[in-house]
Amino acid sequence: MTKKVSEKLENIAIIGNGGRENSLAWAIQKNTLIKKIYLIPGNGGSGTIKKCQNLNLDYEDKNLLIQTLNSLEIDFIIIGPEIPLAKGLGDFLRSKNFQVFGPNSDGAKLESSKSWAKSFMRKANIPTAKFWKVSSIEESEKIISTAPFPLVVKADGLASGKGVFIPETKEDTLKITKEIINGKFGDSGKIVLLEEKIEGPEISIFALCDGKKYILLPSAQDHKRIEENDRGLNTGGMGAYSPTPILSNAELSIICKEIIEPTIDELIDRKIEYKGVLYFGLMITKFGPKVIEYNCRFGDPECQTIMPLMDINFVNILYKCAKGNLNGDEKVLSTSKVSGCVIASSKGYPENYDVGFPISFNYDEYENVQIFHSGTSINEQGDIITDGGRVLSVVCQGEDFDSAFNTAYRVLKGINFDGIYYRKDIGNQVRTNYSYEGH
Repeated sequence: MTKKVSEKLENIAIIGNGGRENSLAWAIQKNTLIKKIYLIPGNGGSGTIKKCQNLNLDYEDKNLLIQTLNSLEIDFIIIGPEIPLAKGLGDFLRSKNFQVFGPNSDGAKLESSKSWAKSFMRKANIPTAKFWKVSSIEESEKIISTAPFPLVVKADGLASGKGVFIPETKEDTLKITKEIINGKFGDSGKIVLLEEKIEGPEISIFALCDGKKYILLPSAQDHKRIEENDRGLNTGGMGAYSPTPILSNAELSIICKEIIEPTIDELIDRKIEYKGVLYFGLMITKFGPKVIEYNCRFGDPECQTIMPLMDINFVNILYKCAKGNLNGDEKVLSTSKVSGCVIASSKGYPENYDVGFPISFNYDEYENVQIFHSGTSINEQGDIITDGGRVLSVVCQGEDFDSAFNTAYRVLKGINFDGIYYRKDIGNQVRTNYSYEGH
């Protein structure tokens, strides 16, 4: 059964169960025309957001999903995570006449295959690091032993943000490559990308795209490493801030002309109708901005950081992207404030960790503070418990980054669960003093 096309925008469905999806719901509910937002499946904190309700159903059960969406008279669907996008959920829902924000599986290959994305960049003449695509240990040994510069090792497929390694020696480079080829990430590691290590600050740029036109969201900077001073294993992200002051207007203009617009042009040339967010993970090198990676969805935790800065018409802009009718000059900001996010994670993340611990919330209420649940659920007793590696996103806005992060860390002092861990230096690049009360 296909859906009759509707022009109203009242009932929204958001696919996903993380902090990204909760922050999108929080931003969308501010629009007075929105009546109901269903999170499929959502998490332990989704139902506390105004107008929001969890739907605990498996979105891979296509018949049940369509029956449910039709019965709820859903007008618009936003697909949050990369896995359903890569598996073609956007294609399927569009075939049933739903308006969808999120690319089809062909566009999602920008994220689901790093080697495909690098070949795409090469074809479109988009600045990026040199790379080699390997699928055997013998190939890897030859390239690693003769490479004149350090290499980054990447699993080709989706690995929840944990498939990128920056080894310090050639021996470690080969060891990690062997582990990936031998099954560390399953099928996602059948192909490995060996990439020239480039230097410079990393930034995240998000372009909302309707297939031809685009508008930019505020830039952000993520903190990927688990330990302070950017050490330790890569994670899905331990915190972020927005906008990043390290990006000049001149550099942003170069990024638009040399990276964003050629990307959209190449998608059009390949007859890929991309309606969703294009995430550009960039490094600002001494030779100019270069693309580290594409993502086909909002970053997490950048999304949580940026959403409180959006105005009430944000959902209308997403809807215009889905329908392919952006003007290209729409405004998204509602404030001149800055925003910071700190992730509270489970002990042991990003490797092995336990879940099921009750979470206590005992902090003073502050204006411009949001707690977006990321990895939580509700147990049989009705308690909110940990249910993931990254558990909570504590987001604060302020007139400057010092005030935003000082508030975030004050709030975190009042949140507790067994094994809670968070980095204490998030936003250090933009804070004049990142000590805080109690540190």
